[in-house]
Amino acid sequence: MRQTLDAFAAALPAYLATPARVLLILLLAAIALRFIPRILSRLRKAVQERQDSAEDARRIHTLSRVIRYAVTVAVTVVTGIVILGEFGISVAPILGAAGVVGIALGFGAQSLVKDYFTGFFLLLENQIRIGDVVEAGGKAGVVEELTLRYLRLRDYEGSVHFIPNGAVSVVSNRSLGFAHAVIDAGVAYGEDVDRVMAVMRTVGDELRQDAAFAPKILEALEIAGVDKWADSAVVIRCRFKVMPLEQWNVRREYLRRLKAAFDREGIEIPFPHVKLVYRPPAGENACPKQSQHS
Repeated sequence: MRQTLDAFAAALPAYLATPARVLLILLLAAIALRFIPRILSRLRKAVQERQDSAEDARRIHTLSRVIRYAVTVAVTVVTGIVILGEFGISVAPILGAAGVVGIALGFGAQSLVKDYFTGFFLLLENQIRIGDVVEAGGKAGVVEELTLRYLRLRDYEGSVHFIPNGAVSVVSNRSLGFAHAVIDAGVAYGEDVDRVMAVMRTVGDELRQDAAFAPKILEALEIAGVDKWADSAVVIRCRFKVMPLEQWNVRREYLRRLKAAFDREGIEIPFPHVKLVYRPPAGENACPKQSQHS
């Protein structure tokens, strides 16, 4: 690059040499910043097309965003150093001072250093990818961006959360590999539990045979059995093994169909009852009155 600049400046008058060289440097930097992201984007798409799973494609997309950011920073820094050299400013003392200042800032900005180290390992260990639904730093949502410094989530209400990577101690990824749609169905104590589970299994088979939901469900309905005796219901727990990010859609559809099936079969879905007992004061002959409200 230096030889190119020298050859370009030799063809110009002396008073135009430095400005012309600076403009050429800026032009080359602008070209690099414009075309390098495009080249990286094409490479990303080409690599994604060869992947067998959507998870690998999401990981490549996440890594490509980080690489593009790093390349942009590198080009900007190199451009600044070269321009300083054109104005006769020695770069070596600046770099030496930057090293000393960097050490001093490292002690004062430990949280920032922690952010970068944590972000590096989040990417290296494939814990989070763009498009995943995760819970991290006390917030949950869809991952919109992951850099070496911060994680950006958008929750169900549309709020955007910026979480420094250093604040991420535990990551709960709800879309890695597969997911489970867990359903707790409550029925009245007077119902036959075996009959209820048979109806639940039938509804699960029907849902799995549905053309819209068959690709989303990986395995047949798994009924764990009676999970607990609640105040007014016997709770039966079951689950579907589903594709990532499909657990909520499958759960909602199954509950909708299960409600209709319970209505057809006359299976009671209980709701809380409150029983009030009135006892008269001592000496009164009135009979105790009972009333029941729901």
